[in-house]
Amino acid sequence: MSEQMHSAAPHHLPFFVPGADGSDPLMVVMGIFLVGTVLWVGTLYWRLHSLPERMAHKSQKLQFEIVAVLGLISLFTHMHIFWVAGLLLAMIDLPDFGTPMRSIADSVERIADATPGAPAAEPEVEAAPGGKSGVQAPAKEGVHNHA
Repeated sequence: MSEQMHSAAPHHLPFFVPGADGSDPLMVVMGIFLVGTVLWVGTLYWRLHSLPERMAHKSQKLQFEIVAVLGLISLFTHMHIFWVAGLLLAMIDLPDFGTPMRSIADSVERIADATPGAPAAEPEVEAAPGGKSGVQAPAKEGVHNHA
């Protein structure tokens, strides 16, 4: 084919008009732009969707797990109220009830294991402030029976 233009064609064609050989550079550029935009918006969506989990990651394990489950429910059901609930839960610092309760349970278990009237375990020998290593500090008295 010859590279000559048709006699009815204008002498200057705009850049977006495809060539006679079928090449369309604007379509290629727009296709690359579309793929890039879809990937960028998808990444932004996933970052926004995982925001409550990233916020709750610093909190307690139970709170983090609840927020993660709410995020999954909102992802698969498309009900945004679960995402909002997870976000609100991630923003709130729940008090830690587990550590004091565990400490109380350990103390009660130690008290229950102690037999009344038996002397408590002797503490390790510590050096006295005067430098005499053979002198023992007075030991604490055993468990008192208050019954």
